Amino acid sequence: MAAIGGLQDRVEALERRVFGAGAARGPRKAADGLVKVQVALANVASKRERIKILYKKIEDLIKYLDPQYIDRMAVPDAMKLQFILAEEQFILSQVALLEQVNNLQPFLDSAHIKAAPDHAAKLQRLAQIHIQQQVE
Repeated sequence: MAAIGGLQDRVEALERRVFGAGAARGPRKAADGLVKVQVALANVASKRERIKILYKKIEDLIKYLDPQYIDRMAVPDAMKLQFILAEEQFILSQVALLEQVNNLQPFLDSAHIKAAPDHAAKLQRLAQIHIQQQVE
């Protein structure tokens, strides 16, 4: 019974916000308007077959609009296998490129490559001198 009292308090607070403090006690009540709208929608829905179908499809629509729907959707293992087989050539080409990078790793770790950032300031200064000499 306390829940009904709490609900009634919330509806009265809503009425005060919508209609103002003095108007909430008058002839117009928000709860009455909500009941009328619900009854009108139920009448329309019961008379029209298309609306009945629409109400049944609302749950499906909400499910499909959920951002996590794809995550919950189970993909069969056979379908995953087909995805992998379809990309087999691309995967093999990427493996070959990664092996090539792995074989060239000692060159990338060399002292000359690691010292390149230290020489960047000198190279910048030399580039400016070269530009000045070209202008002259």
